Amino acid sequence: MDDAPWHRDEPDSPCQNVCLIHPRARICIGCHRRPEEIAGWARLGAGERARIRAELPGRAHLLRAAANRPSRRKPGKSAANRGENPESGST
Repeated sequence: MDDAPWHRDEPDSPCQNVCLIHPRARICIGCHRRPEEIAGWARLGAGERARIRAELPGRAHLLRAAANRPSRRKPGKSAANRGENPESGST
């Protein structure tokens, strides 16, 4: 497989080529960076990048905790439970 689309010139990037922000934990499931850290990575100084990289292993628990947290969606609030057609948005 060719990784050309994933090549990054970002210095010391911890990118794992699994770029997906977990909806509850709000960190990438691959590298554990926050969206703002990913977006600004190339502009950060070496010291700030090193500080963030040192924090990343400790963020894995956020994904486990988020996976075990109950959904915020309240039962009975889905379109199907209200008798609506979810594709059209009407009853």
